[in-house]
Order: sequence, then C-alpha cells, then structure tokens
Amino acid sequence: MTENTKIDFIYLSEQDMIRAGVTEMPACVDAMEEMFGLLYHGDYRMAGPNSDSHGAAISFPENSPFPDMPKPTADRRFMAMPAYLGGRFRTAGMKWYGSNIENREKGLPRSILMFCLNDADTGAPLAFMSANLLSAYRTGAIPGVGARHLARKDSRVVGILGPGVMAKTTLAAFIAACPNIDTVKVKGRGQKSLDSFLSWLKETYPQVTKVELVDTIENVVRNSDLVTYCNSGAVGDPSTYPMVKREWVSPGTFLAMPALCNIDEGMESPDVRKVVDNTGLYDAWFHELPKPAHVHVPIIGVKFLDMIAEGRMSRDQLEDIGKIVAGDAPGRKNEDEIIIMSVGGMPVEDVAWGTIVYRNAIERGIGVKLNLWDVPVLR
Repeated sequence: MTENTKIDFIYLSEQDMIRAGVTEMPACVDAMEEMFGLLYHGDYRMAGPNSDSHGAAISFPENSPFPDMPKPTADRRFMAMPAYLGGRFRTAGMKWYGSNIENREKGLPRSILMFCLNDADTGAPLAFMSANLLSAYRTGAIPGVGARHLARKDSRVVGILGPGVMAKTTLAAFIAACPNIDTVKVKGRGQKSLDSFLSWLKETYPQVTKVELVDTIENVVRNSDLVTYCNSGAVGDPSTYPMVKREWVSPGTFLAMPALCNIDEGMESPDVRKVVDNTGLYDAWFHELPKPAHVHVPIIGVKFLDMIAEGRMSRDQLEDIGKIVAGDAPGRKNEDEIIIMSVGGMPVEDVAWGTIVYRNAIERGIGVKLNLWDVPVLR
C-alpha cells in the first residue's frame, strides 16, 4: 500500500473568515450552546492539571536588566490557549496572541490573534486563520447562550458599559437570543469608541429605536433587562473595578459579565443566582493565583471563588451554564429572579467556532491552500 504523506492546509485572512461566516452571530450562539453541552458531559480537554486552564501566558517584569525587553504596560503579554473538543467537532486547536493596550495609539487592536486548527488524529494542521473576529464573536456569543436560558423572554432594554468590540458582539448575541430588544443604554469613556458603536448599531440593528448615552454605571444598570460590562481597565485593586449594586438592579435582570466587575454585599446574597461558564476554569485560575484571586483576574467568577474560600458563599450556590444547557439544572425559574453570569473565555470556544468556519471555508472554496510537505524529510 502506498502511503499518502502529503499535508496541505489553508490560510484564512480576516476577509476570508468573514466570507466563511465568522460574523454570523445566531449560528455562533448555537455553536457555543452545543459546545457547553460537550463541556458538561466531559468531551473536551484544555491545558493544566484539571484540563480546564484558560491557557499559558508570558508576562514581563517591572524591572529587567535587558533594555530591549518589553515593558509590563497594561495588557502586555503573549498567550497560548490550546484545547480539544469532541462531538461532531473532534478537532484540536490553539489561539495564540500578543496583547498591548498601547496598540490603540497605532491604530491596531489591543490584541492580535491567530488560530491554528489541527486534525485530532494525526495532529496535522488543517487551517491557520486570522482570529480577532473568531475570538470576538465566540466571546460575545457566550452571553447570548446565557440570555437564551436565563433572561426574561420579553427583555427589551440592554445596559452596556464600554462600547468596544466586545459590546458589539455581546449585544448581537443578546439580540439573537432576545429579539424584542429595542432600547440600548451605553456608557463609554472616549468619543471615538462611542461614535463607532453608535454607527455600527444604527447600521446593523435598526430595530433598536431608542439609544441613550448615560454618564454613570448606575444608569447603565437601572431599569435594564440585560446588563453587560465590556470595559477594559487596570487590574490589581478590586475596589476600582466597575461595581454592581443590588439597589440598582431591577427584579428579573440578567447580567452577563465578560470584563472587570465587582459586586456589593446585596449582590452577594444567596437569592442572586451566580452562574459561570465553566466551574473548572475558575478552579484552575484559583489554583494558579495568589489570594484573594480577584485582585489578579478581575472576572466576577473569580470573586465567587474568593467568596467560597472565605466562607461567604457555599460551593453549591455556584451554577454551571453547561448543566443548565444540558437540561440537568433549571434555567430562569421565575420572572423576578436576578441572575449574574461570569464569562471567563475558554479555548474550546475558539475550537468550536473555528472548526465550523473552517468547514464552511472548505465547502465554499475559500482560503489559500498551503503545502506543509509532500513527503516529510524526517520520520
């Protein structure tokens, strides 16, 4: 039998990714919901001792004897995020990125991302793809899955802190899950990001007939059916993270938090349901970090783990969205309950959406075919 050792893969630019469907949010929400089912049943692997790690990052010291070493400015790191996902995906992949908030002064995104998708059997590359849109849409889709199961079906008003890329994709996912949305309240710092968000909103979702610019976080939250914080900022002092106060929150509100967030004692109450995208992810973070962990990772789910460790919350109060998606735990129980969901981000999400976009590209003849080898020199 003649061995076929030739390996080709495809390169997908950002425009190729768009043509292959990376920005189709309703399909992305469906993919993330399917991913959560596989996650709950254990048909996946990520890095770390518990196979739930967010990834591995290179950071930089405050003082280095090497003058050319990058300085530890905000969001200055390189990171690898590997995962395997089973089910109908049965692929492995890794997102790799460099991040520096100062990129914005150069007209570049804070993070520049690439994704490598691999055959789960041979390990051969299937695709090397531009991943900024891949990452943005899969991140936004997670709050959409949460809203599908945990928001009131008649939700109309969305409150947003931070009108950047994450706000756009989160709102897109909210609208996919709750099509009655017609009002958006938004608070931003810079006029440029606000103008970009408002222009995108007007062009993309004409059904949103009321847009209100608010000047306080309290006004973002008050009288909103859905709330999301999508802001960036300095990490290290939780007292400076954007707060959610119980007195601001209306009965029946669903809050999805993929960015810096803190909560007051009223929100810590057991009658506020606390949901995370994957309990194991937060366990992995908590194991890796000095305590209190929320100082170092500003995602609200990390604070939940601090609360458990400090005896201010019981472990059984922490809910996993995968269990809810799988039907083994209830979604929204009544019209008045308040639910806050932490969104940490996981490489299995990139694998899920990246696999679907790759298969779309193959079916549609999109991308540039590249050759790894016909016959490997060493074997």
